[in-house]
Amino acid sequence: VQLQASGGGLVQVGESLRISCAVRTTLAYDTAWFRQAPGKERELVAAFPWRGDRPWYAESVRGRFTVSRNSAKDTVWLRMNSLKSEDTATYYCAVKTDSAPIYRISNYIYWGQGTQVTVSS
Repeated sequence: VQLQASGGGLVQVGESLRISCAVRTTLAYDTAWFRQAPGKERELVAAFPWRGDRPWYAESVRGRFTVSRNSAKDTVWLRMNSLKSEDTATYYCAVKTDSAPIYRISNYIYWGQGTQVTVSS
């Protein structure tokens, strides 16, 4: 499994940004976006199931962030609206290939390299 995250950048508070994760694998997989801010633990932000039916969101981003996938199932996006300064972090995409619930953090064993999102006020 190979993952490549991209699309991070510097935006202002209230603006939007979409980050992408290119996934290379022959396996069925669930995808998650995590983030980690300096001095803080890595946090699960959103998850998208292989079946595409019921994404999961952290309470801190629900209603502002949307996770989606293309029809080829090789790219997963995280659309971030109404960005806040506290959304500043390195964002990582990760994949799991088992049948555990998509919010099961420890089951995500394949990771991309991270993309930096900075929200400036």
